[in-house]
Amino acid sequence: MSQVAIVSGGSTGIGLATVRAMRGAGMKVGFFSSSPSKVDAAVAALASEPGPDIHAAVVDVTDDAAVSAFHAEVEAKLGAVGALVCNAGISPKRDGKRIPLHETTRAQWESTLSVNLAGAFNCARACLPSMMSQRYGRIVLVGSIAARATPKLAGAPYVASKSALSGLMRSVISEYSAYGITCNIVAPGNVVTDMVAALSAEQLAQLTARVPVGRLGKPEDIALVIEMLCRPTAGFVNGAVIDVNGGEFVAV
Repeated sequence: MSQVAIVSGGSTGIGLATVRAMRGAGMKVGFFSSSPSKVDAAVAALASEPGPDIHAAVVDVTDDAAVSAFHAEVEAKLGAVGALVCNAGISPKRDGKRIPLHETTRAQWESTLSVNLAGAFNCARACLPSMMSQRYGRIVLVGSIAARATPKLAGAPYVASKSALSGLMRSVISEYSAYGITCNIVAPGNVVTDMVAALSAEQLAQLTARVPVGRLGKPEDIALVIEMLCRPTAGFVNGAVIDVNGGEFVAV
């Protein structure tokens, strides 16, 4: 029986690349985002590609009831969920640049933490009971280089929310490892997604100059690592923060 996975923010960028990588590895995948047009476009694109079944929906990751309902739909249509990728995220900008902390509104702060951190909490809470009953699970939280090094592009709400994922990871490890459930963080560097594509040519050049391999990341670069962590054979990788950034940040 093929493994079933859920990917939040799965309609574009890293999320869609992850859906493709998982299907390539034989997994059935449920994915969602908050944009109807993006979900429709992703479903249409995937329909033309060979692979196991998918289930997609428009879901607000901050709505815990909607997230739980989506999990139930996936289990009813595809089977018991064994892998979860918490990828949904936002990063408020002004003219393509971060908003200084003293100019950040309370609403911007709260909305970013609600999507990036509480959204991951909602997804994990929905999936954990099923994983416990299976005595198996793989959870991957998508972090950021901004939570690993001095941020140069991201604002305070984004940095704080991505940094806090490490605490969520440690809690999952402490409470659920005995059930065969692992939790890891993949921390991308600067990747060519919708967020980065909105930057100016000058900003893109500056970002690229900081990367030793001489290019920005592709969504597929990140998806490759996420998919590996979701394999049944990855059971001894637990509590890791894996940097995928072309060498821009190296942990020692």
